[in-house]
Amino acid sequence: MKNFLTFTILAALMMSFAMLSLFAAEKTDVLRLKGRALNVTFAQEGDDTLMTWQPLPYPCIYKITTVSRTTGLVEDSPPFHIFKEDESRSASYIVPRAPIPTYYFITARGLFGEVYRSEKLYANPNFPTPPHPVSIYHYGADNPASQMPFLVWHTVPNAVCYELELLDAPPEVEGGIALSTSHSLFNTRKIYTNGYQADLRPYNRREVWWRARALGLRHEPIGEFCKAEKIPVDPSKPMPDCPLINNFDFMDYLPQPIYHVFDWIPLNDAAKYEVEMLVHPPEKEHDTEPSHDSVWHMVSEDVASCYDEYGRPYAGAYYWRVRALDENNRTIGTWSDTEKFIVDDYTGGVDVVILGDSISHGGGAVSYSPRALQYSYETYIDFPVINVSKSGDTSRTTLERFDHDVLPLKPRNLIISTGANCLRDARITAEDVISDLAGINKLCLQNNIRPVFLTLMPINPDNIRNAFRTDTDPDWHSKLQQINEYIRRQEFVIDIEPYFYDANGTMNVALSVDGIHPDLRGKMLIGELISKHKNLFQ
Repeated sequence: MKNFLTFTILAALMMSFAMLSLFAAEKTDVLRLKGRALNVTFAQEGDDTLMTWQPLPYPCIYKITTVSRTTGLVEDSPPFHIFKEDESRSASYIVPRAPIPTYYFITARGLFGEVYRSEKLYANPNFPTPPHPVSIYHYGADNPASQMPFLVWHTVPNAVCYELELLDAPPEVEGGIALSTSHSLFNTRKIYTNGYQADLRPYNRREVWWRARALGLRHEPIGEFCKAEKIPVDPSKPMPDCPLINNFDFMDYLPQPIYHVFDWIPLNDAAKYEVEMLVHPPEKEHDTEPSHDSVWHMVSEDVASCYDEYGRPYAGAYYWRVRALDENNRTIGTWSDTEKFIVDDYTGGVDVVILGDSISHGGGAVSYSPRALQYSYETYIDFPVINVSKSGDTSRTTLERFDHDVLPLKPRNLIISTGANCLRDARITAEDVISDLAGINKLCLQNNIRPVFLTLMPINPDNIRNAFRTDTDPDWHSKLQQINEYIRRQEFVIDIEPYFYDANGTMNVALSVDGIHPDLRGKMLIGELISKHKNLFQ
């Protein structure tokens, strides 16, 4: 018994000594961990990016913080917006998908607290300088392409469309903005998403090269061509015959708007597409017939996306897929893979809901839908929000949706941003918009909801005409002033209008390429302005 007690006391003393040693090591940095460089590297694994680093010589858990830089246009805003924080017990991490330049902080925690904080900010390598697309799909000798392969790349921020070139050999000069003078087989600028199904059949070649570059609204270059990639071709390989679900840069760790949008990479030369939604997986994958129990379907002539006209606020899992159709609505090939999304349970009420039109719904740079969350200002707000905005709304249709879309969520606060489409329409007066906003305000107060209004932003009629081929009410600015005068008289207001003007008194093209919908920097700016006024929300 005495020996046992002696052993127990010695073991306890040794454990205490070990714990004191660990404590001393962490608190005094005797191992000099805090100034150590981690030698971070990135590698592509399919459509994921793996970050690895040299492990610290000390038992610890690593915390990886994913951030983007803020605009620097809002006084007292922090330098970074935090997207996500994760932990890893190993010295590697699959970085979250983010179709904008993102950066990573690494810290390490030992038994008694933080033992390491990186002094360096590590940049996502998928956003090079000068900008150019970074390939996601790679073909090689061990995985040759069919004669109609999908070519997929990471999005280039603010690209309106892409130009793709097929070549019979590497170009004379890599990069740059000029097409090849002697090796070009084909080129097109009609690519409005980050992928393309190439038709290699006319060339009857076992090797083809491809490269792409991003273009702006007027087809001006945004950066350069990417380095040409070789495509080994196997004519016996089956050719893809269904659209490719576009979730490559999808920020799936952030909530989607209640009015969902479905994105895909189209089949070559299909005329239109049909999307169907179910509340369970389809009975058979990659079949050709519609499901007998789909809860919704729509035929869209948009080449790469489809907007659900109904809000989906009800909790549960939803499944959707898309198939290509010809001009006579006959199926081309099969249904795509099935994609799933989940709506959380909001029946207990939520703190903040956003109600508005396409500016709040999301999307930007003409070609990006609200599913591209980098173009949603909700992404850059520093507190949780639920988005019930709907593209195409006027102030009247926003008012008419209030009972159906807002009340079931039982919000304590409602951010209201609607009326931008009314500025363009000469048939709608400022008084009409003010009456609708007053109606929304009244409904909020009747239901114990705090209404927080955003002022309307200026628009740019010339850019609207270039982007959408539509004219704008010449009296738009007078209407804007009258509407914003009303908004500024309300109790809870966030005034975003002054931040969006150019020298000519219209929407700054640096913040909105199409003249009405803010792009990346513009959406970041709105999110930062709302975050600055978080004290307005009860």
